[in-house]
Amino acid sequence: IVVLLATLLCAAAAVASSWEDDNLHHHGGHKSGRCVRRCEDRPWHQRPRCLEQCREEEREKRQERSRHEADDRSGKGSSEDEREREQEKEEKDRRPYVFDRRSFRRVVRSEQGSLRVLRPFDEVSRLLRGIRDYRVAVLEANPRSFVVPSHTDAHCICYVAEGEGVVTTIENGERRSYTIKQGHVFVAPAGAVTYLANTDGRKKLVITKILHTISVPGEFQ
Repeated sequence: IVVLLATLLCAAAAVASSWEDDNLHHHGGHKSGRCVRRCEDRPWHQRPRCLEQCREEEREKRQERSRHEADDRSGKGSSEDEREREQEKEEKDRRPYVFDRRSFRRVVRSEQGSLRVLRPFDEVSRLLRGIRDYRVAVLEANPRSFVVPSHTDAHCICYVAEGEGVVTTIENGERRSYTIKQGHVFVAPAGAVTYLANTDGRKKLVITKILHTISVPGEFQ
């Protein structure tokens, strides 16, 4: 019995020593070494369970460290994305009066042309709240095309940016027709029926419009 007990104690001590050395070599953790040393002070029949608990604690700590590192990387990426968005916003705030083609939304499109509308000014920048009742639109009509009669619930000042044609407005039963070309300006009051034709066989007729909304600020039908 004495020999058996001595053999078991030696085996347990060897296992504990081997596990401690391996832990210290691979993980460099003084905490895991202390855990193993605590196991050596336990009765021989409790040491295997104690060593298993040390392994579980070390495994949990490694998993927790991995989660923290992943969170740190994710947080860093989010911070960089947020900084980029802030920089873009600041850039837009510094240039709130510049609009390119992508700033317009196409509301009508056909083989003969299109109508594009700029977003409401107060959605672009707080600096433009004073003109929120106004909208900007661009009408493009292909050569030899006809724009059917229509009307809007907004006063319209129209500038002929390119091409030439004929425009007709009907207001209170009175019909007026004008020959228009690049550089001309004409007015279409809210509710007036307007239609036009591109009389050029080669060029587009491009008309830019400033719309003054009369019902809901910045909205028109």
